[in-house]
Amino acid sequence: MKNLIKNSLIFIIINFIGLYLGGLWTTPGVSSDWYNNLIMAPWTPPGWVFGAAWTTIGLTFGIAISKLYKERDHQLMLYYYLSWFLNLLWNPLFFEMKNPLLSLIVMINLSFLIGYITHFMRLKYKNWFLFVLPYFIWLMIATSLNMFILIMN
Repeated sequence: MKNLIKNSLIFIIINFIGLYLGGLWTTPGVSSDWYNNLIMAPWTPPGWVFGAAWTTIGLTFGIAISKLYKERDHQLMLYYYLSWFLNLLWNPLFFEMKNPLLSLIVMINLSFLIGYITHFMRLKYKNWFLFVLPYFIWLMIATSLNMFILIMN
């Protein structure tokens, strides 16, 4: 139990490092003329929801990944590291390069990875998949927002 808590804290920190790095592109991007002139989906949540969602995901996903680490599930751990990278990559593609198509491709691949992790955690580790579920649900929303922006702009 002690190692699980320690590992959870480590992966939560890794997740928040990713969120911080992504925020380096997001913060100026959200206030840019380009972003503010986009036609947004009617279901786009207010800005504070993004922060609350990513904080929840950073915490819950860190706990889930600590279980994979404890179980030495190398394949799902590889998917975790790849998902961390794709999550980080989305920000500069969307906000810096202003490329909704490439960012959507990244988002779809990220969604498949997190869906895969969710599915196999459900099969192998019972209720631990519930810690990944907020991320998967959020990705479905975020993917739809990205797709709407691509289509309407």
